[in-house]
Amino acid sequence: MSVEPEEPVVPEARDDAPESGAENAHQPDIEEERGGAGVPDNFQRLWTPHRMAYIKGEGKPTGEGSGDGCPFCEIPKMTDEEGLIVARGHSVFAVLNLYPYNSGHLMVVPFRHVADYTELDGAECAELATFTQQSLTALRKASGAQGFNVGMNLGQVAGAGIAAHLHQHVVPRWGGDTNFMPVVGHTKVLPQLLRDTRQILADAWPHEGL
Repeated sequence: MSVEPEEPVVPEARDDAPESGAENAHQPDIEEERGGAGVPDNFQRLWTPHRMAYIKGEGKPTGEGSGDGCPFCEIPKMTDEEGLIVARGHSVFAVLNLYPYNSGHLMVVPFRHVADYTELDGAECAELATFTQQSLTALRKASGAQGFNVGMNLGQVAGAGIAAHLHQHVVPRWGGDTNFMPVVGHTKVLPQLLRDTRQILADAWPHEGL
C-alpha cells in the first residue's frame, strides 16, 4: 500500500522575523571561533619559533677573521656546560651542534681559526682524526648508533654554515630515523635536551685510548 507524502508545513511569515540571512550573519564560523582566517584543513602545525634565529643567521660571523664573531672561537672560552662541549684536546674539541640533524650530532673543531682542511698542521690533523674516532665510540656506547654520516662542508658554496672556521660533522643514524617529519615537514623531532645529551656523551667519551 502506498502512502501519499505529506505536504511540507510552511511556517507562517511573521512581521518580527529576521530577514533572510540575518540569523546566520551572527553565527561565528569555525575559523572565527579559533581566532584565525581561511578555510580549515586537516593539517596540524608544529610551531618552532626558536629556529628563526637559525634562519636569520643569528650568531654567524660577520667576517672571516677569528675576532669577527666566530662562535667556534668563542665556545672554548665557555664552560663545557655552557658551550655544549663534550671533550677538549690539545688542538681540537668536540661540541654538540646547536641545530642538530639527529640527537648526538657532534662537530670536531680545531681551536685554531682556519677555514680549509689543507691549513691544518700534522698535529691538528692527527687529533681531529682521533677525536672523530672517539666520537663514534662515544655515540655507539651512549646511544647504540647503528651508522654515521661523517664529513666536512668546505666553503659556503658546499653548504658550510660557518665557512670561516673548519669543523667536521659526526651525525649518528638509526634505522627508521628519517620519517615524514623531516621529509615532508622539514622538521626534526629530538627526544632529548642538548645539555642532557652533552653530559651523556661526555661520560661515554673514551679519554684513555679507543
